Amino acid sequence: MKFGRKGRLEDARMLKGQGRYVSDWNLTGQAYGYFLRSDRPHARILSIDAARALALPGVVAVLTGEDEKAAGFQPLPAAAPMKGRGGAELLKPPRPTLAQGHVRYVGEPVAMVIAESAAIAQDASELVEVNYEDLPAVIDAFEALEAGAPQVHASVPGNLALDFVGGDAAATDAAFAKAARVVALTAYHTRVVGNPMEPRGCVAHYDRANDLYLLHACTQGVPVIRLQMAAVLGVPQDRIRIIAEEVGGGFGVRFNTYPEYCAALLAAIKLGRPVKWVGTRSEMFLADEQARDVLHKGELALDADGRILGMRFEFVCNLGAYLAFTGAFVNTVNLVNVASGVYDVQAVHVHASLVFTNTVPTAAYRGAGRPVSSFAIERLIDEAARAINMDPAEFRRRNLVLREKFPYKIVTGFEYDCGDFAGVLDTALAAADWNGSESRRVEAAKRGRLLGRGISTYIEASGAGGFAPYDQAQIEWDRDANITLRATSHSHGQGHETAYAQIVAEVLGVPMETIRLRTADPEMNMTGNPTGGSRSLLAFGSVFQVAAHEVVKKGLALAAEKLETAEADIEFTDGRYRVKGTDREVALTTLVKMHAGNAANPLDMDKRDMKVGATFPNGCHISEVEIDPETGEAEIVRYTACDDAGNVINHQIVEGQMQGGITQGAGHIFGEQAIYDREAGQLLTGSFMDYPMPRAIMVDGLRVLEHPVPTQTNPLGAKGVGEAGVTGSMPCLMNAVLLAAGSPGPAAWHTMQTAFTFLEGRA
Repeated sequence: MKFGRKGRLEDARMLKGQGRYVSDWNLTGQAYGYFLRSDRPHARILSIDAARALALPGVVAVLTGEDEKAAGFQPLPAAAPMKGRGGAELLKPPRPTLAQGHVRYVGEPVAMVIAESAAIAQDASELVEVNYEDLPAVIDAFEALEAGAPQVHASVPGNLALDFVGGDAAATDAAFAKAARVVALTAYHTRVVGNPMEPRGCVAHYDRANDLYLLHACTQGVPVIRLQMAAVLGVPQDRIRIIAEEVGGGFGVRFNTYPEYCAALLAAIKLGRPVKWVGTRSEMFLADEQARDVLHKGELALDADGRILGMRFEFVCNLGAYLAFTGAFVNTVNLVNVASGVYDVQAVHVHASLVFTNTVPTAAYRGAGRPVSSFAIERLIDEAARAINMDPAEFRRRNLVLREKFPYKIVTGFEYDCGDFAGVLDTALAAADWNGSESRRVEAAKRGRLLGRGISTYIEASGAGGFAPYDQAQIEWDRDANITLRATSHSHGQGHETAYAQIVAEVLGVPMETIRLRTADPEMNMTGNPTGGSRSLLAFGSVFQVAAHEVVKKGLALAAEKLETAEADIEFTDGRYRVKGTDREVALTTLVKMHAGNAANPLDMDKRDMKVGATFPNGCHISEVEIDPETGEAEIVRYTACDDAGNVINHQIVEGQMQGGITQGAGHIFGEQAIYDREAGQLLTGSFMDYPMPRAIMVDGLRVLEHPVPTQTNPLGAKGVGEAGVTGSMPCLMNAVLLAAGSPGPAAWHTMQTAFTFLEGRA
């Protein structure tokens, strides 16, 4: 199947302002909510007095944790049952919808004020009196593990939620024992805030007559939020309807349900009317899941010829005050599924400590653990090359998994299905003019600038899913032969509407413009995974392709009847059934219209399901960064990304994903850092005045190249691309920065240290 460059179907609607986001929804008779949030990191709630707020005209109700308990609401689901060292269970303290007895981070919802307008609700929130008894707080995960540290939860001794290990400790110890040289590196992965374009919001309604719970919300996929919401409400999932038209960005922080959604539904149930809440940008800094905040130490054992004998990594991961649904997964499985990177090493050991602190809970964010693992490996690889005075590209080449070794099983049990790591490296080196960087460094020096060249050869896992046992897709025709596609992977910027339509149109021979995608209709009840993990195209795209081929097969009988011939005598090309060797034919769309009626069309495909296996996108990124030694100001002047995403369906979408991911990685390296006051526990970077967002102009001279090695794990041969940019760019850019900063000596590095958010060598 051949796919060419296509424009995006959704762009015209978005650019004309015709999208319908959560804040655009309004229901008859709705009230408005506002959340009173904790202004301290850790305290016991002694009392809540809402009398003055309730006396304000227009105030309808004030809800607290006591109302939640009275309604029988359960805690928010914590996480998948990850196992720790020796089979130890993950400790999962309960997380209420509204604080009960204690607050554990600044921004935790304490009460919800409901009023006839959003402004009245906000004004009334200032009249709610909360009497606190302050408790000691701990912000830093490393400090939270120390003896005598404040305890975030009494049920979690030492604040350690999980002591996780992966790999082969004995083999790794043996490799280090015989090493000619050992290289070590400690680094900090800063805490970041997702900040999608659309602030989070919801409209909740309880249909008492039909016992249905309806929620318009920001989501990356209906099934996971419906599952979590059902657990909180204690009702079957089929009683819950989640509706999401447009969602302005996800990045992983829209994967889970949130306390505000549950509280809004509680309000709708109690009041018998819809309740709407739209968060402010300031609230999103305090209330959205944050990410990363990981301290790591890596060690690498080398033989005398510069070959890697073993690797070991220690991670201290800050979970925040509660365990978000994806919090444990990204700090365990996603640290070990590519534990040895693209290198032929069978002695690897990973140890991760998952720690509670008095901060916003952390969870998935673009890459979801992959950038942390990639950064740990690729920074260590560069340090090793520098230690033995070897070109970092040559050092990588010497240790790559060779193409003939695929499928390649790594020590943690995961299996790389296919790849050409050396081919990807060679393509990138040639395109980036690797050997010409020295002349550019000399030229930059004449301008008083320091130039550093960075490289990373990364790999990531995609495709396996795990939330749902399989993915379902539906193809439905209307009377005019237009098509509606349905699936559970929500599109909030990725271009699903275009990519899925392109795949189905190619098979059925119909115009892409006659196809629309639905992912969150109220009555949709389909099984499938949400958007995440770079899997939507390879999983749902594959099932749509298979479903479309089955539509063609179903049409054979109808075409045979229409053309009065045997099915074996008919061929299908370009949307038309034709009697072989003749000009007698009938269009698929004609058959659709002939059989349109009140019942389902016989050419519909209802809930075709499929499960695809994991696959491993990979790539080589090369950057050049110039730094002003006087100010520490850095500029990315050249960037080359060569990626193996398998078969590419839509080049424009792939390029857009890569541009966005690379820029997001650059933002993390050069500015993004959520900083808490270590004594007061307050978020110091709670607005765009203090928290810089990445911009397109950050990455200059960008080239995006493809080196596809199609996988056999799905019919499309695709591997995924959503996380590739950030996973490759973070270590690539830091390697460039440190090479540039290290060239003039320690004094210049000290001057520039504050310009970068990865603090190398943190104690």
